[in-house]
Amino acid sequence: MKSNYVAKQLSTVKRWMATALFCMLAIAFVWQGAFLSNTSAMADPTATLIASSDAGDRAQDKASRDAGRTKNFIDDTADKVKDAAKSNANKVDQSTENGSFAERKAKKDAATIQKRANEDASRTKEAVDKTKNAVERTVDNIKDAFSK
Repeated sequence: MKSNYVAKQLSTVKRWMATALFCMLAIAFVWQGAFLSNTSAMADPTATLIASSDAGDRAQDKASRDAGRTKNFIDDTADKVKDAAKSNANKVDQSTENGSFAERKAKKDAATIQKRANEDASRTKEAVDKTKNAVERTVDNIKDAFSK
């Protein structure tokens, strides 16, 4: 099958665009100094470690504070989910006759939602605790490695 004039022109345009993009990227790398870095001006890395010897303690404190905030957020979210479930069950209760199937179903669903919200909140809190503990262990291991 012979290619037509438009296909040839489109192929040429694509090739020029790819070449231009490649050249722009090469210029950007050279401009940012990715290939021409001057390492002789770097400071001694041990001075940085000595200057920030309490960085591990600060990281552990921040992990603890963030874990506490996250747990509060999880509790707030679970409470909002439970309130929404109760509100929906009350709306169904008000709009239906006493003891109807829809009312019983709405109340049962609200109880299920509240139970799952509690379960999800507790699982998420456990995951936050595990993550916080992992961060603290890692920081302790790093501090031990540099103190030897």
